Amino acid sequence: MDKLSIIVPCYNEEESIPLFYEAVQKVVTKMDIEPEYWFVNDGSHDNSLAEMRALHEKDEKHVHYISFSRNFGKEAGLLAGLDAATGDYVVVMDVDLQDPPEFLPEMYKELQSGEYDCIGTRRVDRTGEAKIKSFLSDMFYKCINKISNTEIVPGARDFRMMTRQMVDAVLSMREYSRFSKGIFSWVGFKTKYLDYHNVERVAGESDWSTWQLFKYAMDGISDFSQAPLSLAVWTGSVTSAISVISIIFVIIRKIMSPMSSIFGWASMVSIILFLGGIQLLCIGIVGKYIGRIYLQVKHRPIYIVKEKK
Repeated sequence: MDKLSIIVPCYNEEESIPLFYEAVQKVVTKMDIEPEYWFVNDGSHDNSLAEMRALHEKDEKHVHYISFSRNFGKEAGLLAGLDAATGDYVVVMDVDLQDPPEFLPEMYKELQSGEYDCIGTRRVDRTGEAKIKSFLSDMFYKCINKISNTEIVPGARDFRMMTRQMVDAVLSMREYSRFSKGIFSWVGFKTKYLDYHNVERVAGESDWSTWQLFKYAMDGISDFSQAPLSLAVWTGSVTSAISVISIIFVIIRKIMSPMSSIFGWASMVSIILFLGGIQLLCIGIVGKYIGRIYLQVKHRPIYIVKEKK
């Protein structure tokens, strides 16, 4: 019998954990597989860890958990789950049940056919989500797919089932700054996506603010595209060319009309501020990439486990 590892990163999800387990169990018990749950407590401040311990005591054979020493982020939690998973197939799910468990049998059937290495999911609408989040999300996918060689499927979720071969490929990428949607696409392998409509959270509230999602999107762009660096180069080149033309114009003007008045201080200050802003922007872009190199070369662990069962 095949083993299916179910990876569930959690942060302050005490209400959702038992509901998730109950809902998924109803589905997997009807499948010809052996389930293996890996709940990852990402430094929660509520009773999430206690709920995980209770489930482990209830079903020690199938339910396991990992608890971090502090909050390391969802990407670290996802990686920890993948590291611990021993299944022939591995699925990543959100504990809030926004990832419908009813898709699991279809995913498993598609992978068993041998035609695909991964069955992913994507939302075809964002009903119930803030309009600003929906707008920023749409702009992110349009932007990154234009400037990156790695295609990120619009609306794609982390909810996906993968073969062991693909999971091993993902685990071979030990980069410190992780953007899983990009990593899943970059490793390749044949993927099929299942469409579904947005599902509301079963309990609690999302810990992802608009600002956090924006920063996450910026991390994704810097991880999988060098376009911002190219933009800095081209911006610097254009402003340099304009500066040279301006200098030539001033020299010619001085020769042709020695008594002409020079430009006023307002225009001069405006030019200085403009060029200074461009320089700071370019330095900031370069600094963003250097910062990621700095974090990578220190070789700090992506996560630290405090308790594991």
